[in-house]
Amino acid sequence: MTMRTLFTRTARTVAAAALCVTALTALVACGDSGETATQADSITVSDQWVKAADSGMTAAFGQLANTGDSQVHLVSVSSPASGYMEIHEMATSDSGGMVMREKEGGLVIPAKGSHSLDPGGDHLMFMDITAPVTAGQTVDLTFTFEDGSTKDVEAQVRDFSGNEENYDPGTTDMPMPQDVTPGA
Repeated sequence: MTMRTLFTRTARTVAAAALCVTALTALVACGDSGETATQADSITVSDQWVKAADSGMTAAFGQLANTGDSQVHLVSVSSPASGYMEIHEMATSDSGGMVMREKEGGLVIPAKGSHSLDPGGDHLMFMDITAPVTAGQTVDLTFTFEDGSTKDVEAQVRDFSGNEENYDPGTTDMPMPQDVTPGA
């Protein structure tokens, strides 16, 4: 065997080995992108809207759907339209009336399930709006989940009188809606 033949075979072997390593690296990269799905990735938000208000408090509503195989825990919500926000629920008070209060622990959206945010039910409370929110505007919201992941959502502002809910401090006894359909 000549030196030239030996050199050619060695070069081909090295090239073939390099090609195999490159292909194996690409295969591993395709199989594992290194990204782990987050709770935010599993949530879709639809029919989201905010009740118009000139000052004080207001609320956001909509439908949260979990497309994932595990429950998802929404722990907080924020918006530049509000000094701070809370996740609220309607519950029966000691006197038997309905009261609006912070929902301890946030919301859990079941695997392959949904959770409705409605007037007179669970909702996202703007505790101190920074400027009037008027019909036709959109409001930015950021949902934060238990795993630290976030989802940015835009919600349309709508006029809504509903059951005359009042989201001002000191007015926590509120009627439950019978048939609530927000106006566009």
